Amino acid sequence: MVKIIGAGLAGVEAAYYLANQQINVKLYEMRPKKMTPAHQTGDFAELVCSNSLRSNDIHNAVGLLKHEMTHFNSLIMQAAKHAEVPAGSSLAVDRKLFSSFIEEHIKNHPYIEFMNEEVTDIDPHELTIICAGPLASDDLTKSIEKLLNQEELHFFDAIAPIIDAKSINMDIAYLKSRYDKGEAAYINCPMTEEEYNAFYDAVIQSKKVNVKDFENNVFEGCMPVEVMAERGRETLLFGPLKPVGLEQEGKKRPYAVVQLRQDDAAKSMYNIVGFQTHMTWDEQKKVIRMIPGLEKADILRYGVMHRNTYLESPKILNAGYQVIAYPNIFFAGQISGVEGYVESAASGLNAAIQVSNYIKNNTIKPLPKETMLGAMASYISTPNKSFVPMNANLGLFPPLEFKHKKKSRKEHYVERSLQALSQYKEEM
Repeated sequence: MVKIIGAGLAGVEAAYYLANQQINVKLYEMRPKKMTPAHQTGDFAELVCSNSLRSNDIHNAVGLLKHEMTHFNSLIMQAAKHAEVPAGSSLAVDRKLFSSFIEEHIKNHPYIEFMNEEVTDIDPHELTIICAGPLASDDLTKSIEKLLNQEELHFFDAIAPIIDAKSINMDIAYLKSRYDKGEAAYINCPMTEEEYNAFYDAVIQSKKVNVKDFENNVFEGCMPVEVMAERGRETLLFGPLKPVGLEQEGKKRPYAVVQLRQDDAAKSMYNIVGFQTHMTWDEQKKVIRMIPGLEKADILRYGVMHRNTYLESPKILNAGYQVIAYPNIFFAGQISGVEGYVESAASGLNAAIQVSNYIKNNTIKPLPKETMLGAMASYISTPNKSFVPMNANLGLFPPLEFKHKKKSRKEHYVERSLQALSQYKEEM
């Protein structure tokens, strides 16, 4: 029997997969008896913030991820198809129909026992998948802290946008560390006074997301870039856009400099230093593309600032979402270090695949890194000094091992992914 904590997207996906493998599951959910600050109902897999499950295009990372999930009979994808509403090339659903479809399939499955109660203790000897989401209850959080190292559990998300390195115009941007200290590890985007003023005005005038009450007064040491800008036109020049020590030899010192810091070992992703923000994603795209050198920036992950409980997973989990120190314990959903509805569901599915292998073969079988399911699992389990939760994106894939045209890169990724997935299923 497998214990699953949480009936969000990750939990129901994990429960359904295991039950279809004729493995008995006990699925625990504390709502509606005990609510979180963000949820409105006790519905299974409640979509809190948006009804959009994003792109359906298989050449888009999340579109490919959804395609891979259907190969494993994903309950979330079945529910989305059942409850789909018109949304162009995106997948959007009627949220009530979506949740009721899932609840019906879970509660009526002969291998699933539903328990409407809070779990406060974790038994490391009991096979468990923890899918508690970003707002785990206080008692469960304390139990996780007790099981793991307290310093490896984070409680808030204040993350700057992440850019695909290939989309940075290095004819304008340049490598340099401030005052040339150490290796030239930063990509620098210089601004003239005119460019800075236009950028500053756009930041000030940008639309911001509404902050929930429980997220107020959280980020004293991590101020949103737009809040800093509101303190005065020159404030950013003494903060994240400070140009001092970033001159190029033989050139006049820029009026302002936006710095990007390497975010992965392969140098394929760079985050914009100091750009944690409450701006909407559309506004972020507009503002970021005003930065010289980032006019065609491919944004792999937008900046976010919200309450979020997540593990420092590379120190704790392997590529099967399994706790290295406690092999009977698995994590999935946003607490594991993935970000987004589809990604949470996908992590639950992947964790369930691994639990099934663990039960049958006493070992896990990680999905190939060439699949989006496997690339996400690889990201959350690979050593990373600046680990933050991450959406599915093509930058997580290992590079292609042959020469190709830039325009065909996505097609090659998809072809390679589907081949790797097919081979994996055959081996299973």
